Amino acid sequence: MKILHLDSNHSLLINQLNNLGFTNDEDYTSSKAEIEAKIHLYDGFIIRSRFSIDRNFLDKATNLKFIGRVGAGLENIDCEYAESKGISLIAAPEGNRNAVGEHSLGMLLSLFNKLNKADKEVRNGKWLREENRGIELDGRTVGLIGYGNMGKSFAKKLRGFDVEVLCYDLKENIGDENCKQVSLKELQEKADVLSLHTPQTETTKNMVNANFINSFKKSFWLINTARGTSVVTKDLVVGLKNGKILGAGLDVLEYEKASFENLFSDDKMPEAFQYLIKSENVILSPHVAGWTIESKARLAQTIVNKIRAKFNSNN
Repeated sequence: MKILHLDSNHSLLINQLNNLGFTNDEDYTSSKAEIEAKIHLYDGFIIRSRFSIDRNFLDKATNLKFIGRVGAGLENIDCEYAESKGISLIAAPEGNRNAVGEHSLGMLLSLFNKLNKADKEVRNGKWLREENRGIELDGRTVGLIGYGNMGKSFAKKLRGFDVEVLCYDLKENIGDENCKQVSLKELQEKADVLSLHTPQTETTKNMVNANFINSFKKSFWLINTARGTSVVTKDLVVGLKNGKILGAGLDVLEYEKASFENLFSDDKMPEAFQYLIKSENVILSPHVAGWTIESKARLAQTIVNKIRAKFNSNN
């Protein structure tokens, strides 16, 4: 089987696939049209987020047996059409779930203890102790929306705290020893913290809007390490201004490009984003929650393991 690699990944990915007898070609620079012209030569390809895989692309991949996505989600692939053509879809949410869980916790604790604000002040010679008095996580209720690999990882990290962890998910009976599954209404009544762990779907797009925010009984803290499209930034800013949202840790933004490589295509910065970057109760990171040294290797290994399990070098 011939595999085309469209994004660079950990070297173990190609090395191990070579050892398994697969033929591996790399093309990290050609345009989508150029890739489409030769994709019929390959049995599989491996991508991160370089470009979207649509019907036109899939129609030209006449020999394709699988698509490997070195990441958690498959939103840049027309999954339904690919599966209708008998193409296996291989993702690796197991590979970076630990990283996402740790990053979520780090953001939350940094917000509670005003670490980003205090750090900047001390660097500028300000020694303001009372102004940087933090709050503790113990005794609070953390609500998770989405309880798959990432949500479960975060819930596991919270076991060392005296907190109640609740989750809401479209799937039934997924609660466990680390988290109680509840209705969305109950979560909104009890949560002091809301952390998003949902995929990008039509259901989750613009999910956190003004109506959603105002449905919470208490003011709350928001953590988003999932997808930027889930949060309407201008509504988030309104919530921050009126105190309904106490602070936000955002690893993802609705302004991101699908490739995750750039934020803005021009110099025009949205007004809502200008507010976020000036806010002392907002922490931002560039979609790196699952982007650790360890997860890079783990993601690649997960893809190799799944390809090995489904295909062999004699196919």
